[in-house]
Amino acid sequence: MVCRRRPIPVFDSVLVVSFGGPNGLPDVRPFLERVLRGRRVTPERIEAVAHHYEIFGGVSPITELTRRQAEGLQHRLSAAGRPLPVYIGMRNWHPLLEDTLTGMWREGARRAVGFIAAAQHSYSSCQQYRENVIAARTSLRENTGGDIDVTYVPSWFDHPLFIAANAAHVREAIDRLPQEVRGAARLIFTAHSIPQPMADTSLYREQLLTSGEAVARAAGIADWALVYQSRSGRPGDPWLEPDVCDYVRRARTEGLEAAVLCPIGFVCDHIEVLYDLDREAAAVCAEIGLPMARAEAVNDDPLFLDMMADVVLRTIARYEHGRPLPLVAR
Repeated sequence: MVCRRRPIPVFDSVLVVSFGGPNGLPDVRPFLERVLRGRRVTPERIEAVAHHYEIFGGVSPITELTRRQAEGLQHRLSAAGRPLPVYIGMRNWHPLLEDTLTGMWREGARRAVGFIAAAQHSYSSCQQYRENVIAARTSLRENTGGDIDVTYVPSWFDHPLFIAANAAHVREAIDRLPQEVRGAARLIFTAHSIPQPMADTSLYREQLLTSGEAVARAAGIADWALVYQSRSGRPGDPWLEPDVCDYVRRARTEGLEAAVLCPIGFVCDHIEVLYDLDREAAAVCAEIGLPMARAEAVNDDPLFLDMMADVVLRTIARYEHGRPLPLVAR
């Protein structure tokens, strides 16, 4: 009788990489110091952003929502016959990437599938995350002599399930508008503004437009636009425009009757969404008499969790018969 060894799985874990957020008032300023380190941001702007977090008790929903995403992903992988542990590593707050990778190593992880919680690619929304993972791996090697290879899932800004989750949330938002203006509502997609030079060297705008066009089509809306929010640079530096508040003011003067805001550039309703859209943009809309509803980000929508599982499983299948080279930047 010939005994055949079962093949060793290529991957033994999944690493979800996210932005991170404070978990209480004492965390706010240390968190912002990490986020803004090395950036040309005025002290006044830092205090203004700190106040945004303080309005919500210093707690960003991103940590809890990312935890739910990771749990939903792990459940789906198990159901698909791939019971891999799913870990969370944050760029800017606990659980920090360095700590997460150390814990993964101690628990036996050596080769992980990486999922960066940002759909559209730019330096700050994708490459910087990868660089943070590289730095965390370097720290792990220096402190333990160990390492964890990370192979990233392919792009998913146009994945049908990502599109479907956003479209469902858009339709729910439309239903919250006064019935008499629903048919005239414009779908306004928002994303984090980035410096113009960064945009010029990435596919960020193009991927946002692709995502937006697909969501609008799936939601059955022909009238849509892409705008930006949450810029943090110096006033004189060129960043992507128009700003959402400037846009709705101008659109109202041009006859816009209603708006649905969809944060297509975010996968969690964290503070930048809650403050910049639900408070600031909502206040502008109230001031100018523009009926507005805000669609939820994908958050832990089952369709989005299904998408996460799909791209992770596709990555596993891609390397089923051959181990990927030990590279991080894919």
